[in-house]
Amino acid sequence: MLKIEDLKGVIPPIITPVDEDENVDEKGLKRVIDYVLEGGVHGVFVLGSNGEFYALDYENQKRAVEITVKHVNKRVPVYAGASAITTKGCIKLAKMAEEAGADALTVLTPMFIKPNEKEMFNHFEAIAKSTNLPVLLYNNPDKTTNNISISLLEKLARIDNIIGIKNTSLDFAQTIEYIRVTKDIENFKVLSGSDYMIYATLAYGGAGCVAGTANVAPRLVVDIYEKYMAGDYQAAMDAQYKLIPLRNAYNYGSFPVVMKDCMNLLGLEVGHPVKPIDHCNDERLQALKKVLDDLGLTRK
Repeated sequence: MLKIEDLKGVIPPIITPVDEDENVDEKGLKRVIDYVLEGGVHGVFVLGSNGEFYALDYENQKRAVEITVKHVNKRVPVYAGASAITTKGCIKLAKMAEEAGADALTVLTPMFIKPNEKEMFNHFEAIAKSTNLPVLLYNNPDKTTNNISISLLEKLARIDNIIGIKNTSLDFAQTIEYIRVTKDIENFKVLSGSDYMIYATLAYGGAGCVAGTANVAPRLVVDIYEKYMAGDYQAAMDAQYKLIPLRNAYNYGSFPVVMKDCMNLLGLEVGHPVKPIDHCNDERLQALKKVLDDLGLTRK
């Protein structure tokens, strides 16, 4: 189980390779895990939005968590996504992840429906109470249309096993406020969920990032964190700027295919996105290849 001091650094929401029947591809998933671990990441998050959790049925989600836990083999903490529209659905996934040996849960706000603040508080509280695992909240208002407000976070942060939040929002003022209102809560940390703002989140006292680009350029993202923590702020800032073109490439295709396409271009053989999402077109793939070439990631 995750200790609060281990909630730090770079945690990639790993992509989920699938086979022709859109079931989890075990060999592909292990390749992805090996690649990010070789890049020096500080945790692995399975079943995030980059991992197409929404496209996998319960059995495939279970397989993805079990394979990840076993293959990571305690080298870094494993965060398992336990996100669904209903509280009951999240609790079922939370129990599965705990039984599979995950170190922590990551729980997204509900999608499609619009709970009020009281309903949202009750939702996260019930999930936290259903498990012994620590819970990292996941705010992604652009994708779910639900936002964890500053006042709601203040209340949620006081629940014993809710230990942090990942803010995937381009509203950086909200990240700053998250940090400000929780800075005196001993067992609570804020992480960047926007790859544009990793350096800035660290500068305000954040603990690290959950960065989709760390699937493709793990060492570069790790550089931002490790150089910053070593006090080499210029090198950390340089790494952050170097990462931006890769983050900008997200709009080359329909989310979340771009990181998958990049990994295929790197020879990692991670297969297709889950339909109806499709690969980037040839022109965009060439543009992606140039981004990867410029980062020195492709084999010449």
